[in-house]
Amino acid sequence: MNAITAHTTSTDDVKAIEQVVAAVERTQRAKDAEGFLALFHPEAVWTTAHGKVLIGFDAIADFTRAVLPNAEWDGEVTYEVVHTQFLRPDVAAVKVRQVYHTAEGGDEGAPLYVMTKESDGNWLLHTGQNTPVLKS
Repeated sequence: MNAITAHTTSTDDVKAIEQVVAAVERTQRAKDAEGFLALFHPEAVWTTAHGKVLIGFDAIADFTRAVLPNAEWDGEVTYEVVHTQFLRPDVAAVKVRQVYHTAEGGDEGAPLYVMTKESDGNWLLHTGQNTPVLKS
């Protein structure tokens, strides 16, 4: 369930943000580096679940093109928007539940995406911080 707090926003914006997160899932599963990169703002900042900080599109692209096509995991990954908070009508903080499903049960991540709405109406990933959820 996606909890939403808001400035005045349209359901179209909420749906568009959810579609971007669905595209993150789809491109990760397909190991589609170019599809994944199409979701990013040119001035994006991205921090991986392992703490690697990537500043700017070129750094994100270099890393993604080197790592994603060769990534190996057993199972599949799902992404679910669990909370969207509009900081302004064109800026949203989006909390995501990321689960790697494996035969052993899987791991979970808790990404936070800051997304910006561009002048053409498209939402892009502007900042991402992925944090692994530790099992107790």
